[in-house]
Amino acid sequence: MDKDKERQEISLIGRLFSMEALLIVMGLFSLVSGIVNAATIQIFWGVVIIGGSVILYFVRKKDWKKHWEEQEQMRQEFLEKRKRDEEKGK
Repeated sequence: MDKDKERQEISLIGRLFSMEALLIVMGLFSLVSGIVNAATIQIFWGVVIIGGSVILYFVRKKDWKKHWEEQEQMRQEFLEKRKRDEEKGK
């Protein structure tokens, strides 16, 4: 049971210090320091970094293997339909 708890703690620490979390912290820091110092460029970069982190989260969350399998299936169906249409046209 202790090993399982250790693994959960390591997993939690790993998530806290993941690249996405560090990017969000960096974006928030840039955004807040830009607001405090009235520096437009820091606010801009803070918004860009936070937006990029959110996009990265959704991109990594998507099941890409399933996506490409669906694309391949659609491609095969299209090729079969085109072949049937060509045979019908002859």
